Amino acid sequence: MSRTLLSPAEVADGLHGLADGWSVAGDALVRTVEFDSFLTAVRFIDELAPVAERLDHHPDLRLSWRTVELSLSTHSAGGLTALDLRLAGELDEIIARLG
Repeated sequence: MSRTLLSPAEVADGLHGLADGWSVAGDALVRTVEFDSFLTAVRFIDELAPVAERLDHHPDLRLSWRTVELSLSTHSAGGLTALDLRLAGELDEIIARLG
């Protein structure tokens, strides 16, 4: 998967393919997800981990009770790449399943 920086137009197009809630903040895709319980939030992180390992692309996370804040950016490229959009899409699938 390409680690080439996306143009703002490419990022905007990519956001249309993702679930509601994703936005761009600086050089990252961000989303805050509130689950029904702390255990479900932790389960989400447990299910996210192998996906991140498989893609060799690891999000920044913040867990607070039942809320998980996600931030995706390809730090080595200095911004957003197709890898960030792919990871966001895979995380959307996990969120929908646990939601």
